[in-house]
Amino acid sequence: MKKAKPIMIQGTMSNAGKSLVCAALCRIFAQDGYRAAPFKSQNMALNSFITAEGLEMGRAQVVQAEAAGIEPSVRMNPILLKPTSDVGSQVIVNGRPRGNMRASEYFRTKTALIPEIMAAYRSLEQEFDVIVLEGAGSPAEINLKSTDIVNMGMAKLAKAPVLLVGDIDRGGVFAQLYGTAALLTADERRMLKGTIINKFRGDVSILQSGLSMLEELVKVPCLGVVPYVQADIDDEDSLSGRLQDGGRRELDIAVIRLPRISNFTDFAPFERYDTVSVRYVDKARNFGDPDLVVLPGTKSTIADLRWLRQSGLEAMVSKAAASGTPVVGICGGYQMLGKKIADPDGAEGGGEIDGMGLLPHGTVFAAEKTQKQTAGFFPSLSGVFAGLSGLAYQGYEIHMGQSGGEAAVVQRGGVLGSYVHGLFDADGVAPALLAGLAAAKGKVFSPGAAFDAAAYKAAQYDKLAAAVRAALDMEKVYQILEEGI
Repeated sequence: MKKAKPIMIQGTMSNAGKSLVCAALCRIFAQDGYRAAPFKSQNMALNSFITAEGLEMGRAQVVQAEAAGIEPSVRMNPILLKPTSDVGSQVIVNGRPRGNMRASEYFRTKTALIPEIMAAYRSLEQEFDVIVLEGAGSPAEINLKSTDIVNMGMAKLAKAPVLLVGDIDRGGVFAQLYGTAALLTADERRMLKGTIINKFRGDVSILQSGLSMLEELVKVPCLGVVPYVQADIDDEDSLSGRLQDGGRRELDIAVIRLPRISNFTDFAPFERYDTVSVRYVDKARNFGDPDLVVLPGTKSTIADLRWLRQSGLEAMVSKAAASGTPVVGICGGYQMLGKKIADPDGAEGGGEIDGMGLLPHGTVFAAEKTQKQTAGFFPSLSGVFAGLSGLAYQGYEIHMGQSGGEAAVVQRGGVLGSYVHGLFDADGVAPALLAGLAAAKGKVFSPGAAFDAAAYKAAQYDKLAAAVRAALDMEKVYQILEEGI
């Protein structure tokens, strides 16, 4: 059987744009008639997704699979690291948690996971024409090279030619690309087949002399300069530019920016409306007077609740709720809203803490992690949430704790809680909640024309692909893909 041809995108640093370049290539290859699939051996992110089989994977590879027009599979991201502290992460292998590890422990043992990585890769290799691999961080992290399983180490295992992406938006892109190439070993440099400059704003002609010098220094062609593309595509993690306070509009939603916030894409449906502001707030002085307060998901509920308390934001949220401002908690945020959180087995580090007491449930963490897709209908709700009653929702759950009776959606007064990520994604749900918020202010919310989420998402992938196709020497990319290493 003919095996897929690989091509790998690595970056000079985190957030250089590797994930979106991979997504664009997946889309381009699919548009050109190839069966393309993404692959990232090890991903570190708090934005994750649950597949139809109930397996957890990084959201970046979900985006790339969608761009390729295929169903996400955990094989596309066999190892997911979800940080639980500054020095440790939950290690998820093939969609299931293997436990929490300190970074030093994982560093010592991660090469033992290579057989599982390669089993996932070989499985995809038999089903697709092209595999677009993504690196992590930078291949020039010389302290990590001896046990690398995600950058040049993975490229060697897959025999994948490598394209190196540099971020000109943060400056020093020529130094980024040349310095990274200079720190590669001789055999690694033989795998490097081209460079890409990403996130450029301005006139490309002013870069030409620099591009020529770069090619002389690095000894590989620069395949193109990709412009800064304003495409509305899910971001990978908390490096996202979305996580900021962009000012207040007619309807103002304050999302508490917890230190280990996860799945903040839950609130993207509200960002589509010009009259709605979605502000990510991490300081009490910036809380303001929002129309809705949201406590999002988090990988470390107890630790982040302590932070919420110490920062003064818990008092701000409680005061707002007492004055009638509606509050929504999703997953970890839902757990915080209850009476108590207990972690007797150390699933997230152990301990017990009083919750905010805005909902009647308590939460107990268990060793078994809930991972499932879910769908249903909103129960009969009241107040600003009344318009949600009976509407369909569809999403997924990822949580260690069990809370109360496990109803999908719980309301007490102006406080709503749910474990369901993607609760607001289904057609009509976000507009119904926004209409309720507007009515509470004596106003009318106008959502405009009916929103087709699937068509909108497809258009964004097409927009990204068009920009990258126009910027890159795709003939050369295909040549590199065919020749391999």
